Amino acid sequence: MPRILVVDDDAAILKLISVILTRAGHEVRTSRHPVEALDLLKVFTPELVISDVVMPYMTGLEFLEQVRTHAQLNALPFVLLSSHAERSDVRRGMNLGADDYLPKPFTPQDLTTAVDARLRRAGLSLQSENAMEARALGTAQVVWQGAAVSWVSRKALELFFYLLEHKEVTSWEAAEALWPEKDEARASSLFHTTLHRLRRSLSNEAVVSTNRRYALAADLNPTYDVSRFELLAAQAEQGALGLEELRELVGMYGNFLPGADSPWVDDVRARLEQKQFSVLGLAAKAAAAAGRAKDAAQFHQRALAIDPMSEGDWQGLTQALSTIGDPRSRLAAQREAWWAVDLD
Repeated sequence: MPRILVVDDDAAILKLISVILTRAGHEVRTSRHPVEALDLLKVFTPELVISDVVMPYMTGLEFLEQVRTHAQLNALPFVLLSSHAERSDVRRGMNLGADDYLPKPFTPQDLTTAVDARLRRAGLSLQSENAMEARALGTAQVVWQGAAVSWVSRKALELFFYLLEHKEVTSWEAAEALWPEKDEARASSLFHTTLHRLRRSLSNEAVVSTNRRYALAADLNPTYDVSRFELLAAQAEQGALGLEELRELVGMYGNFLPGADSPWVDDVRARLEQKQFSVLGLAAKAAAAAGRAKDAAQFHQRALAIDPMSEGDWQGLTQALSTIGDPRSRLAAQREAWWAVDLD
């Protein structure tokens, strides 16, 4: 599924493009601010960027210039959106490295035709196959060069995600995190053995060392579902996501690295669980505002599964169930959990 980033300060245009391209089979991420979009590009690597030209704080042309300064994004196809009055900027945009432009207003066919043509011209399917994707929410998997990595050991996989989370660490920091019960000498030996196994699973150049500090090689640049989840959660807290986007974000969440039992893993799980709790609250509020009481009830129930003492969610659940005439509203009012029963 081709991934596309759309940047426009007009929420209606963003929604329109997102709906059209999603129905056409693309995975779409949107941003109303180019600076926010630059942050998103750190954790989400699209196959195409579509950007408006005229935006506050940073124009689409300035955004394009910033994108082109990153080596890994230098060849990323970039399409400009421009109205008739802005087309004098199009030539400058093409000189800066834009690949195409789409005039406003446009029809759904205009948009999908332009996008499909640009993706075909770029031949990005090979690039997608060679990219690395790290998945840790509800699973523990790394996909590289179009196939799941076969790990020499489970600890090698855990070390990979520890490096992904912490960017750069000493051997002792990693050893203490992954083998806290071992003495220093034994933990150090286990670290170096596991590092060797990690490199065997990926490549000898997968982990680099500088001044006794270790990090994943910069050219791996994996797309990381945890970073993506946290970035979208931050956008949700800023009010940038609608109900359907919040629903999708809630669905992204899963237990971090299931099967791993190191203390550092528990710390990440606690961090992500708190973010999911926050997102569920926002989703419940958005659902209630949209008159979707059943959806609101489901979000509140999921929040209470995380924090059974959340009085706000008990109140929200009671109100939502009362609105749809669900008799379990009485149980909710009495703060009785029945979580073995779904709300379907």
